[in-house]
Amino acid sequence: MVGEKIKEFREKKGMTIIALSNQSGISKSYISSIERGIQENPSIQILDKLSVALGVELNEILECNPNIDEEWIRLVKMAIKEGMTKQEFLEYIQFIQFKKRNTDRV
Repeated sequence: MVGEKIKEFREKKGMTIIALSNQSGISKSYISSIERGIQENPSIQILDKLSVALGVELNEILECNPNIDEEWIRLVKMAIKEGMTKQEFLEYIQFIQFKKRNTDRV
């Protein structure tokens, strides 16, 4: 779970929730709710801010396969910095799938 990973990294760094809140700009209560599993689906922007404050890669918090092509990681980080939401990313993927299906029919 994402919250457990954040708590694990925070505790390894010897950080309090208050310190993480101050460094990330995320409220203490929101961080606490993530760590306790109350907030199970924080946005990728929130997770990115927390990963930067913790000094770890986003894929470590997400428990992604570390063998992901670095270009993919760079592109996802660029999308995050540009403000793309998970919903917008999903809609883009669905659009590409729709486009492929319609191209295959012609």
